[in-house]
Order: sequence, then C-alpha cells, then structure tokens
Amino acid sequence: MFYPGPLVILGTTLQRRKKLANHTHAKQDSTHSHIGASLALLLCLVVVSIMVGKFDVTLRDLITVLWARLSGASHSLPPVIDTVIFQIRIPRVAAALVVGAALSAAGATYQSLFRNPLASPDILGVSAGAGLGAVLGIALALPTFAIQMMAFVFGMATVFTVYFISQAVRGHDPMLVLVLAGVVMGALAGAGVSLLKYLADPYDELPAITFWLLGSLNAVTGDEMWVTLIIVFLGLIPLVLLRWRMNIMSLGDEEARALGIHTGRMRLLFIGAATLITAAAVSISGVIGWVGLMIPHITRLLVGPDFRRLLPMSMLIGAAYLLLIDDLARAFAEVEIPLGILTALLGAPFFLWLLARSTRGWQ
Repeated sequence: MFYPGPLVILGTTLQRRKKLANHTHAKQDSTHSHIGASLALLLCLVVVSIMVGKFDVTLRDLITVLWARLSGASHSLPPVIDTVIFQIRIPRVAAALVVGAALSAAGATYQSLFRNPLASPDILGVSAGAGLGAVLGIALALPTFAIQMMAFVFGMATVFTVYFISQAVRGHDPMLVLVLAGVVMGALAGAGVSLLKYLADPYDELPAITFWLLGSLNAVTGDEMWVTLIIVFLGLIPLVLLRWRMNIMSLGDEEARALGIHTGRMRLLFIGAATLITAAAVSISGVIGWVGLMIPHITRLLVGPDFRRLLPMSMLIGAAYLLLIDDLARAFAEVEIPLGILTALLGAPFFLWLLARSTRGWQ
C-alpha cells in the first residue's frame, strides 16, 4: 500500500486551506454586494415613502425642506409641508424601518436557535401576549403610551411564562415543550382577546381594538419612536456580540455543550433578547404577522445560515420589506389598508411553499 510522504500531505493540506479561504472570501464578497444592494434599495424606498401619501410631496419639495432644516435657511414652501414631512412621514418611515428590522432579527434568531425555518416571533406567544395587553389597555381607556407599555409587559410576561413551563416539565424534549407551551399560551391570550372584544363597546372600543390587532403605523409619534429604538437597540446588543455562539447553538445541544457552551443560559439569553425587540415592535405597530417568518428564510437563501451574515441582512431586507408594505397600504385605496392584511396575503402562499420545501431539512 502506498503511503503519501510528509510533503504530499502538507501540499494537500495547503491546497484545501487555500480552497477554503477562497470560498470564504467569495462568500464575504457576495455578502458585501448583497448588503450594498440592500442599502441602496432601502435608501430609495425611504425617499419614495416620504413622498407617498394623500398629501403630495415632490422630490424637489423634500430636498428644499431638508436643506432648509439642515442649513437653518428659510424656504418659500407652505408650512404644511414641513408638518407633513417631519411630524407625520418621517416618524412613520422610521417606525416601519425599526419594526421591520426588529421582527426580522427576532425571526432569524428563533429560526437559527430552533433550527427550524418555520419558526417565527409568534412561536412563543409574544405577539398574542402583547395583543392581549394592548386590548386590555384599550378596553380600560388608557392613554396611548400606557397601552403600548401594557403590550410590552404582557408580551415579555408571556414568553417568560412559557420558558419557565418548559423548565418545570421534566422527562420530555425541552425544545418541544417550549414550542408547545408557546402554542398553549398563545391560545389562552387569544381567548382573552376574544373575550375583551365581546365585552367592548361596539361603537368606540371595538373598532380601535380591531384596527390595532390588524397592525398599523399611522399613529406613531417621534417620542414613541425614540423609546422603541432604544429598547430594540438594547435587545440587539447580545445578538450582535454573541452571533458566533448562535452558529454553535444551531449545531444542536450536544455539540454545543461539547464545545463549552452552556446551552440553557445561552438559549434563555437569545430568547429574551429576541422577545424584547419583538415586544417593543409590537407595542407601537400592533400585530403584524409573517415578517419574522418570511424575511429570515429569504435572507438565508441569499447569504446562507451563518448568523454573522444572516442577522444584518435580515434586518436590512425586513426594514425595506415593511416599508414597501406600508407604502402599498397607503397608496392602494382611499382608506388605509391594515398592514397585517397585506403581510398575510403575501405570507400565506409563502408559508405553503416553505412547508413543502422544509422536507429537505435545515439549511
């Protein structure tokens, strides 16, 4: 039998390392091109979104007003244009960007953590819990800020209840118990929402409850945006700093523990961070489904499952997607279409395609 000499082995090893390095560089170049294209698309959508609406704003008007605001100079345009751009359009555009990026980041986290492309921010009941809190606040006639805080608190409480249930139940797969507990808590929260809708005033409270549950960004203010942005930023910090550990967690618990990762603590940290940004987004936008399911999977098809590339790309594409959906909601009809309806019309066929494709396994 022929045994290769040391020089042959060394040469083969160097060739393999060179191929691996070339493949890695090619992946990085491809990711950079995707990020550049996404940023360019996002910038174009931001400009278009500020101009779209019932009150016409031309590109020249937008440039004039922005230049006047930045330079301190005056302009001859009507004051209503300043009001529309800075008090209505820009906060709404910023809300679409933050909510789309937050839901997509949470969806990418859940899908990587559970190794399941069908996972989404709704899997642990966070959206249902936040919806129950908001509906309760509307039924109690609380101010807008209090309604948003109740949505945030109930969403967080639902997820932590689900997690503690999964830890208390022994003798079963903890991941399976976690998902099933999320389904149960989501069903209970949905029952609570139905009860409050049944008891609500049909002329005042019920329309507000229904509109909030369908999702909308038309009532977002600048102050609410800053609070939400801070909370989302805090939730993204552990996801960004520990993104390489997510790649290890996606290998499975046994492999992760063999590599020195404390899977229980790490899973709790990732779930808590993803839930924090989801609850913050839902508290200002209402329940907007399917974003956290569709966007991370589309992004994974573009850049692969590496969480270091998946997270930023999911956020960019998610922000652009929800901004486009919001533009369609404002432009399609005289009456604004709730965002949840449009995302469901696009998301349901995508889910069926994804369900058929998921038999190929995790990618």
